[in-house]
Parts: sequence; C-alpha cells; structure tokens
Amino acid sequence: MWFSTLLIGTVRLLVGASPRWIGSAPTNTQRIYFANHSSHIDTIALWSALPPELRARTRPVAAADYWGSSRLRRYVVLRGLNAVLIKRARTDPNDNPLQPLFEALDHGDSLIIFPEGTRQHQPLPGPFKSGLFHLAERYPQVELIPVYLENLYRSMPKGTFLPVPITCTVRFGAPLQRIANEGKHTFLALLKNEWIKRHEG
Repeated sequence: MWFSTLLIGTVRLLVGASPRWIGSAPTNTQRIYFANHSSHIDTIALWSALPPELRARTRPVAAADYWGSSRLRRYVVLRGLNAVLIKRARTDPNDNPLQPLFEALDHGDSLIIFPEGTRQHQPLPGPFKSGLFHLAERYPQVELIPVYLENLYRSMPKGTFLPVPITCTVRFGAPLQRIANEGKHTFLALLKNEWIKRHEG
C-alpha cells in the first residue's frame, strides 16, 4: 500500500532504523517482538526494520484510546500499519482487553508490543505490565524476541511533536523462553532483566 511505503520511507529518512539480528534471524516463525518504548515513532521504526514478507504478517499493538481518537490516527495505524487496537481501560469486567491479540495470534500473525504500556523518558524500559505474561502463557509456541530501539528516545521523546533526525538501530535479540509454572512477577522481572542484559550490557 502506498501509505505504508510512505511511512517506511519517511522513518528511514529521519532515523535510519537499520536492523541488526543478534542471536536470531528473520524467519517465518510466529513471534512476539517486545521493545522499549520512548518515542512516538517506535512502532513504525521497528515495523519498517522487518523484511517485507515478515512485515506483511506482523501487526503492531496500539492503544485504542489514543490511536482511535481521530480519523487521521485511525487511518495511520489501521491502514498504514495494520495494527491491533486494544482498550487500556476496562469498562466491562467480563471483557478481556487481550482478546484482539488472542485473535491475531490464533490467525497466525506475529505481534509488536511495548510491555511498559506507555512511553518513557529514558532508554531503559520501565516495569513490564502483565499482558506479555498472559500471552506467553497462552501461546508457549510463539517466540519472544527482545528488540532494542537504539537512540529513538533522543529523536522524538514523550512530550515532543517534531522528530529530530538521528541514526537509530533496531537490534533483534535471541528468543527468550518462558519456564513452565513460572509466576507472573518472576517472569516479568526476569524478562526485563534479560532484555537489559542482552541489549545494554
């Protein structure tokens, strides 16, 4: 689609978003890519770093309250990125906000998520929310790929509206495995620590 091509070209012009595969390779294996979240353009940078054949079946996860709040935002995220919209605020206790992600994974798609849930002002991630745990528990066959978005927090951090051109690298790490019967808090803490160790240490 021409709009997706425009988004990819713009991001590459501004920040490069060149991929580096360290311990993993671009394959058709179903995956959940999880990354640090510090910039408005994180999603497009990660998505555009994937090869076209993987990009076609990899769907970013986006907050419905923000990306669904105007026709322009909905067009960008749905038509440009084929994203999955989720509700961050639960209005009905019987509704599972992760249901759209379950449906995407059941369909065979891969996902891009930011487990912090919101943008941070620093390069290292904040505490991971529980969604990633529930996805890993329900879909143990789906690979968990840590992704480090290098320098994007300097390009367009939270609270800014215009990107600063800067060179960014998208580093894809080796798959992380979930240990059977591992509790939620232990799993999320270990996942975050492994992410930091592999990408910053």
